[in-house]
Amino acid sequence: MSVLDPAAAARPVGLGLAALGRPAYINLGRDHDLGRDRSRTELERRAHAVLDAAWVAGVRYFDAARSYGLAEAFLSSWLAGRERAGDSLVIGSKWGYAYTGQWRMTEPVQERKDLSAATFRRQLDESRGLLGDRLNLYQIHSATIESGVLEDDELLAELAALRRSGVAVGVTVTGPGQAETIDRALETGIFDTVQATWNLLERSAAPALQRAHDAGLGVIVKEALANGRLTIHGAESALLAYAHERDLPPDAVAIAAAISQPWSDVVLSGAVSPEMLASNLRALGLVLDGGRPAAELSQLCVDPYVYWRRRSRLPWQ
Repeated sequence: MSVLDPAAAARPVGLGLAALGRPAYINLGRDHDLGRDRSRTELERRAHAVLDAAWVAGVRYFDAARSYGLAEAFLSSWLAGRERAGDSLVIGSKWGYAYTGQWRMTEPVQERKDLSAATFRRQLDESRGLLGDRLNLYQIHSATIESGVLEDDELLAELAALRRSGVAVGVTVTGPGQAETIDRALETGIFDTVQATWNLLERSAAPALQRAHDAGLGVIVKEALANGRLTIHGAESALLAYAHERDLPPDAVAIAAAISQPWSDVVLSGAVSPEMLASNLRALGLVLDGGRPAAELSQLCVDPYVYWRRRSRLPWQ
């Protein structure tokens, strides 16, 4: 049974905590959605409110990372005393980036990447210190072919040992070469899940995600809203028109497109309020037949190099 089965059986939507654990992130409209109070106390309160709403709505996969500021700590404090969750929750986190923002919006470097075996060991201890045996899935954060992480025999051996201990092992990928990275990860034979960006703008990983699904890996979709570009804050006129004509929020349409893919197990919401989560979850009633986005939305798809170049320019806000 896949590590994602309990989550997917409840809802094919999970909650990603990237935007809830730190004051700055790269989502469009963040000032509007999150407000100006970015204190630890306020973000923890907000994170707990969204986690509560997700739990009530049947969301059972929660996704954090070492680099998401205090996301693991907020998740840990929410889990405390919630034994009712039992085995129905699936908790995933990631290693490979360190949060360096120091809780300042103006810090020029908000996170640093290091995919070495030493970082894996250190961050695994840190994640376990916060999440304990609630940690079900531990993922490489933003692997690429160029990083060499999938050729590091020492690291792969340690990941295989973690898997034998009962913690599932996953890989998340990034950049225009996502498909190549996914295929290389499949060759290693040690991963239980793959997490990739797929959205109405960037669809290039789809064939590789199908191969991963066919090989028995769980598939998690991140950035289904393209860091806010596929919401009311974006300028994608075809999506906005399609949603307006049907009296739907554009975010729900975009998430529904991702849920509809035949290889998709869990699509992450990055909601920062219960209201935003509720809007995202309207996607559950909109699943598109056969995984085919409507013809009106086909024009949104862009070259992956163009997409990732634009994403790299998004400001932390």
